[in-house]
Amino acid sequence: MDTRITRRDAIKLGATAAAVAATHGVLGAAPQEAGSGAPGAAMLQAYRDGQYILPPLPYAYDALEPAYSARTLQLHHDKHHAGYVKGLNTALQALQEAREQKDFGRIQALSRDVAFHGSGHVLHTLFWNSMTPGGADVPPELAERMKRDLTSVEAAQAQLAAASVNVMASGWGVLAYEPLADKLLILQAERHQDLTVWGVVPLLVCDVWEHAYYLDYQNERAKWVDAFLTLANWPFALQRLQQATGRPQNSV
Repeated sequence: MDTRITRRDAIKLGATAAAVAATHGVLGAAPQEAGSGAPGAAMLQAYRDGQYILPPLPYAYDALEPAYSARTLQLHHDKHHAGYVKGLNTALQALQEAREQKDFGRIQALSRDVAFHGSGHVLHTLFWNSMTPGGADVPPELAERMKRDLTSVEAAQAQLAAASVNVMASGWGVLAYEPLADKLLILQAERHQDLTVWGVVPLLVCDVWEHAYYLDYQNERAKWVDAFLTLANWPFALQRLQQATGRPQNSV
């Protein structure tokens, strides 16, 4: 059997390793100063001293108005996201106790809690950074990637909007990087933890749980998704992609 690794194989393996590091970086990056909101700024810190923590917002509560109200943003961040952080830490503590007591009858329920609250925490941490006051243009490097993998910038944005609007019940629209094929994908996520592709690195996410938009848009999810796209932080998506691939995107 020929076990030689080709250059293409090496690139793929390197991309896979970088993707793992990028996913870990969601929860381990250096903190960003609250209120800075600069495009492409580092991920907010969401884990410290053995506990998952609620990261501060990268902008003021009213910075996304009128597209996203201060009241909605405050409730969404301070209540809903905080709830996922608390639920995740509680579930992990319960798992530690179950291991110590050799009480594995609770593993099924606790595993579900970790998946639900953990996914909620990661995706919300990404979500705050997926928006920036006034929105931002798609950088040329990301535009080239979108053209290569998703037909065009316009087609990619339209697919992301359709994926977000048409999530069954509650969930997310996700622009992601898939390292095995070295390509961009647009996915739907239901209930946080469903309908993913293992190993993808989320680059930009749109929250379409009702708590994310109901105070501002009631049942008109499509209007919320349109508003989200006016706030989308595409330079942040490029930063995530560069972290995942380990190389500047003009070299693809």
